Amino acid sequence: MSTMEELTTKEKPQWCPGCGNFSLHMALKGALAELGIPREKTVICTGIGCASKSNHYINVYGYESLHGRSIPVAAGIKLANHELTIIAESGDGDGYGIGSAHFLHSFRRNIDMTYIIHDNGVYGLTTGQASPMSQKGMKTKSTPHGNLETQFNPLAVAIATGGTFVARVFAGDIMYMKDIFKQAILHKGFAFVDVLQPCVSFNKLNTYQWWQQRIYKLDNTYESKDKSAAFVKALEETTSNYEKIPIGVFYKEERPTYESEAPQLKEKPLVKHELAIDAIEKAIDEFI
Repeated sequence: MSTMEELTTKEKPQWCPGCGNFSLHMALKGALAELGIPREKTVICTGIGCASKSNHYINVYGYESLHGRSIPVAAGIKLANHELTIIAESGDGDGYGIGSAHFLHSFRRNIDMTYIIHDNGVYGLTTGQASPMSQKGMKTKSTPHGNLETQFNPLAVAIATGGTFVARVFAGDIMYMKDIFKQAILHKGFAFVDVLQPCVSFNKLNTYQWWQQRIYKLDNTYESKDKSAAFVKALEETTSNYEKIPIGVFYKEERPTYESEAPQLKEKPLVKHELAIDAIEKAIDEFI
């Protein structure tokens, strides 16, 4: 088991004061501590960006991959040792931009891991260019006359392509965020959580106050097993012209995970299999 103290590194987070990454970071640490997952059994994979500093600040195994590539690295680690708890983190530019192909196909594969997107509506690390989550008309360094592109809808895409756990939270509510993270980590399958996270330095539209005036939580009357209802809720943000923005678990279903059906993993994790040295040497000889 791990405590909050054990999960804390000597490195201090270097995000801008007031950044939503701080609360997201605390919520994730809290979720891991409360679930009692051993540090040596946990791996956090990231891409490149402000969000990808996360694995520097949680005392577990970590891998900082290329821009947009946190999912394939995390998936590879999970398939190599499916006894590990795997968490991948990206920013919205990282995950929904260059990493969008990995994002799409992860839902149909349903590898047992958790994917968290720090969704702040801009490319924060490179000082505020428009991202796939920038609203139409939003002025940024790369769109000084207003963004001409419509906003990407990750929740609708996740539900449509076979997501088994699709959720959204707000970085301004740590306790609720922690609860959803715990549910996502415990879910058997690819669990996706989009975090509405203000960028206090470069996104002057989607501020804490802006979100607080529009966000509401899905209550107990909402049925997360209803795929049609989930799709309608995923579209509500844009159909209401950003006046009503739901958060919570939009959709959840049980489906066999990729690794549970892989015949190579039935007996034991791949890392515990004996290496066929003779076969490897033979393959190398063929290319020499």
